[in-house]
Amino acid sequence: VQLQASGGGLVQAGGSLRLSCRLSGSILGYDSVGWFRQAPGKEREGVSCISRSGDSTYYSDSVKGRFTISRDTGKNTVYLQMNSLKPDDTAVYYCVAAFYPPNPSNWADFDTWGQGTLVTVSS
Repeated sequence: VQLQASGGGLVQAGGSLRLSCRLSGSILGYDSVGWFRQAPGKEREGVSCISRSGDSTYYSDSVKGRFTISRDTGKNTVYLQMNSLKPDDTAVYYCVAAFYPPNPSNWADFDTWGQGTLVTVSS
């Protein structure tokens, strides 16, 4: 599977962005797709994850209530709607996929990583 992330950019605090992750290649076997982020000098953080069926979602405490993950199976795309953005959300966001049920906060459980997309939130 290949993952193509897009949608990052510069936004003011309180604003919104929507990230997209398009899956291509051998996508039939994946279990979950998620988003991790990494800011300079900080540890990689599992932000959100959605199961293939869409029945199960995960959000880190830092984004719960502000971010929403969804998927469009017809377009083979997973979205991350980010609202009420804060400067602390500034990071490179990576789309990831797992072929076995992952621990959503453990980056090592995800087999495939896309290129990152930079989100910058100004105060």
